[in-house]
Formats: sequence, C-alpha cells, structure tokens
Amino acid sequence: MKLYRTSQGHILQNRDHYFLIEESWDELINQDELHDYLMEASGRAKILPAEQAAAWCNSEKDILSPALSQEVWAAGVTYLRSRDARMEESKDSGGADFYDKVYEAERPELFFKSVPHRVVPHGETVYIRRDSTWDVPEPELTLFINRKGHIQAYTVGNDMSSRSIEGENPLYLPQAKVYERSASLGPCLYVPSAPISPDTTIRMTISREGNKVYTGSVQISQIKRGLPELAGWLCREFDFPWGCFLMTGTCLVPPNEFTLQEKDRVDIEIDGIGALINYIGYKPAK
Repeated sequence: MKLYRTSQGHILQNRDHYFLIEESWDELINQDELHDYLMEASGRAKILPAEQAAAWCNSEKDILSPALSQEVWAAGVTYLRSRDARMEESKDSGGADFYDKVYEAERPELFFKSVPHRVVPHGETVYIRRDSTWDVPEPELTLFINRKGHIQAYTVGNDMSSRSIEGENPLYLPQAKVYERSASLGPCLYVPSAPISPDTTIRMTISREGNKVYTGSVQISQIKRGLPELAGWLCREFDFPWGCFLMTGTCLVPPNEFTLQEKDRVDIEIDGIGALINYIGYKPAK
C-alpha cells in the first residue's frame, strides 16, 4: 500500500483503489502495525474516484512532504562505493582514513539532516550551495520509524551534498549536508506487509537541458548494515514523539568530474515506492 500526504487530504492507495483517510497525519503514521491499521481504516474510509485520486497522487503541485512533524536523519558510509567516494574527496585534507574506519566500525555514522519545514516534497526545487564547487544528489532508501522505534514504512530520499565542502575537512559535514532545501522526501509512504526486499533497486537519472547526463542503479542488498540495525542505533538515546525519517546511505555516486548545475532535474526511483523528482536551484540572494 501507498499512503500520500496531499493538498487534497491523506490518500491511501491499495492497488487500484483509493481511500481518503481523515485522521491526523502524525497520529496515523505512528500506529504500530501500520499496514494492518491501514487495511482496517480503508474499510471505513471514503472511497475516492480512481482517476481523480490517481491524478492527485501523481501531481507535483498536490503532493506534500511526508515529514509533517518528523525530523530527518541520515546514515553515511553504509555502502562500499560511498566509502570510496568519501575517501577520494577527502584524500587531500588527510581525512580519508576516517571513512574507512567508520565503514568497518560497529557504530555507524549518523547525522542530523533536516527539520520538517525544510524538507522539499516531490516536484519542487532543492538547493546547491553558492559557496560549493562540487555538488551531487544522493539517492537513498529512507525509513519511517515510528515513536516506538519500529520501521513501519519506506520512502524515497534525496540527500543533497556538497562534496567540495565535506572533502575540505570532515568537520564541515554539517555545512556540506545541512542547509536550506538540502533534503527531499516522497512521493509517498510505502507500507508493505513485510520488510522491504533486499532485491529492491534504486535508480537515479540526472538530466540537463533534456539530456541525460548521469544514470545509475543499485540494489539495496549491497548495503553493509541491516536496516533495523541503523534504526536501533538512531533510537538508542533519542525519543521521537512523532517518529522520524532515516536516510540509509547511497551507493550511486556520479563521477568526480560531475557537479550539479542550476535547472538540472534529478529523478530517483525505488521499486515499489515510486519516483521522487527534484529540480536544482540556488537559495535566492538576500
């Protein structure tokens, strides 16, 4: 099942059927056994005309971010390719060894990514920094973890990153990762009856003036750490009253000579969930 937060209300899609769920978003998604709860809720919900509801759920102007009151966190260096990329960008600063060590360590790298009001929904613009020279999107399977610390749903994440700033010094990670419109989630919450399959594929395409300038794909089975393991580390010393989102890292890294440009388009698609589309821009000058 897919659960959309839209300007038309909270829409549940179960195969070709659509339902309007008239409940508080924060309370709704924090139900334990969310899949079972939504199945029960659909039996008492208003049925929506399929064509109209499908249009809302595919409209860039109607879809809202699934993060209403939820913080967004991220895990780094969870794939071998990510470790190698971080080591490449940090070799001149002497920080490369840090990434190799965290890849092998018991404790994962976890960092704060965004407060909810800075999270960009499907179809909107994410920013690159004006003081950065090397910028990339990072496509990531993103977990929704409820207030009890249980993984209940999945979505697509775009973890925007300045490789030049992080590469200059690992201590600059917050500036490389956390700024206005540096995170995007959507288009929906995917709520399966069982944990997501390791055969699930993530795909990313970057287009410039209508031409594809990067394409890549990877299966999430290549992740080094288990998803419940990452969720467990995050919730170990935190309480999240309304749950939280956790980006789980990326294995799709454009070549070193590539950097994003204004007006580029980024399409990130994950099997079973759908596609998150963003456009690239700059924060308007003050």
